[in-house]
Amino acid sequence: MTQTPRPVPGPPRPVPSPRPVPSPLEATHDLAARLTGLPVVDHAAEFELEHAHLQRRLATIDQL
Repeated sequence: MTQTPRPVPGPPRPVPSPRPVPSPLEATHDLAARLTGLPVVDHAAEFELEHAHLQRRLATIDQL
């Protein structure tokens, strides 16, 4: 009785690196980058979106 050889395992799969958490400075930079590409008339809407985002983040600060 002949046995068939078992397959040899390959190299391990690469582990994805965790996504870095942006610092507040980077978040500001992102806002500045978004504003750069918009007409000045649309800046207020971007500031409102950022304000709402910051309010949500501050509301969860006690959970840390």
